[in-house]
Order: sequence, then structure tokens, then C-alpha cells
Amino acid sequence: MNKWLHTTESLKFELEGGVAWITLNRPEKRNALNRTLLRELREALLEADDRRAVHCVVLRGAGKDFCSGYDMAAAGTPASGAAQVEVHYDASLYRQGAATVEDDIWRLERNQADILTIFDMHKPVIAAVHGNCVAGGTDLALSCDIVIAAADARIGFPATRSQGTPPMHMWLHNVGPQWAKRMLLTGDLISGRDASRIGLVLESVPAARLQDRVRALAERMALIDPDILAANKRIVNMGLELMGTRTLQRFAAETDARGHQATAAREFGRVARQEGLSRAFKLRDAPFGDGFVRLDDE
Repeated sequence: MNKWLHTTESLKFELEGGVAWITLNRPEKRNALNRTLLRELREALLEADDRRAVHCVVLRGAGKDFCSGYDMAAAGTPASGAAQVEVHYDASLYRQGAATVEDDIWRLERNQADILTIFDMHKPVIAAVHGNCVAGGTDLALSCDIVIAAADARIGFPATRSQGTPPMHMWLHNVGPQWAKRMLLTGDLISGRDASRIGLVLESVPAARLQDRVRALAERMALIDPDILAANKRIVNMGLELMGTRTLQRFAAETDARGHQATAAREFGRVARQEGLSRAFKLRDAPFGDGFVRLDDE
């Protein structure tokens, strides 16, 4: 039984025992990321980190999907990670759109800073992934300390087919260079089941068992003193930093901005503006068939 619950425009925040459950709550938009959601997510994560009663956090999505990526329809941009800034002042004084590459990098880094709250906070975060976890959804999930996925989840970054590169890059550290390249050089998707076999997620379970499996792990962590949990999370993350993980994120944003200048990205944007996003997606993805990586059973 939930002891405490509050909601914002885009999130639900629940406390149950020593676990904070943060739910992306834009099911009508397949939990697509926009500035409001990212800002509220950062605040919720910091609140969970600040509360003494919380030992660990679960991040999940309402409805059919974990997260379908960045809200491109609202952003009005074809960029793989860019999002329109919500401006409530004299617009002539603030950055809008992506007039320059530097504007684009600035915007990507703003989104990235919110998501990296997961990496920087002291308490562990478990991602419970179901349905679609694509594009910016992978930025979010792969920043978590542990990812558990439904076996039929769909995970990948199809935008790398024409729009750039992930504006965050946690792929290399999770699966190594060959699988990172295999996924990003095609934009193909992988099921939760196969993602667990290559190390992209910790494990996969049937969709009907996902929440119970995640709950069992979170409650197990909640038996541990949060200071001990923090010590063990942060020493691993310090090791990742020594391997260049944080520096790589800066390169990821700048490289994505460069990718947005490619002819293919500009053509995607033209089609999206003139014929709609659905048409742009169809032209991008049709040559790849169902676009899935499949691992053959031995």
C-alpha cells in the first residue's frame, strides 16, 4: 500500500517502504521526453535522493511504453535529441530552435544534464523497461544503475539511420564496441530478451512479471543502509568516470549536433515539415524491414 503519492504534469512519485517509484506519466504521448518532463524528473530524482526514508528508486513508464524518445512533434525539430525550449520571456533575448551548431549543442547538453542526475545521485536507480524504449528512451534507461526489461520490450535508436547519433552515449560501456556499433550503425531494435543476452540490460522477464521482478530487487536493496548503497554505487561510477564516461557524454552531444548537419538529417527535417513526421519515419525505416536484431538460439 502506498504511503505517500504526489503527481506533477508529467510524473507520478510514490513512496512505498524504502523505495521511491517514479513513473513517466504521458501515456498519450508514449512518455515522450520534453523539457517539462525532464525538469520534473530531475526534481523528483533529487527529492528521492534527499529523503532519508528512500533507499533506492525505480523508474518506469505509464501505459504501453517505457519511453518513445524525445517529443519531436512538440519540439518542431527533426534532431534526434533536441527539444524546443519553453520560453516565457522576451524571445529575442533567449536561444530558440537551433539557429547555430552551438545553439544545438547547448540544447542537447541541457537535456543531458537532467538525465545525468541519475548517474550523479547517491541512491541507486532501477529502470523497469516495457514496450518501446527507443531513441531518447535509451538515453534515460541506460543512465540507470540497473535495467530490467520485459522480454518483448523494443530497445534501440532508429534515429541513427538519418538524424544523428545518441546525444548521450552509455552504449559502449554496457555492450562493448562491436555491439555498440552494430546497434548504432543500423538503428536496428533489439528485444528485451536478446538485450539481456548481450548485456544491454541486466535481465529480461515476461512482461507480466516485470513489475514483480523489479519490486523484488528494489525491496532487497531497501534492506541495505542507504549510505552503504551510495558508497557502492559511487565507487563503480567513479570507475566509469576514470574510463571517460562523463567526458564521452560531452562528446556525444557535440557529435549529435554535427550529425544534425548531415544531408540525410536535413532531408528528414524537410519531409517532416512538409509531409509530416509519420511520412518521414516511413521513408527512414521502410528499407530496414522490421528493423530487428535477432540472436539465433544454439
